[in-house]
Amino acid sequence: MILEVAILNVKPGLSADFEADFRKASTIISSMKGYIHHELQKCLEVENKYILLVRWESLEDHTVGFRESQEYQQWKALLHHYYDPFPVVEHYEDIEME
Repeated sequence: MILEVAILNVKPGLSADFEADFRKASTIISSMKGYIHHELQKCLEVENKYILLVRWESLEDHTVGFRESQEYQQWKALLHHYYDPFPVVEHYEDIEME
């Protein structure tokens, strides 16, 4: 399982619109192959800052299956204009604990 992590800095004054459009975009991502779960958290200390966490079955489910899909174009149209700067997306994997 892979955890996608993105820090989202939303342009000032657009948080309410962003959150409304993110709710719409959630139906897009949750329908994708390999999708497991996602959550969006709003920062308490920094206004207009969010963290997006998405669990995927594999890295390729996100980087190829989602990002190369028509659905990603819809996601992009709904959300990408809110970010400044554009977020860096990183992927993490669990470490086995004994």
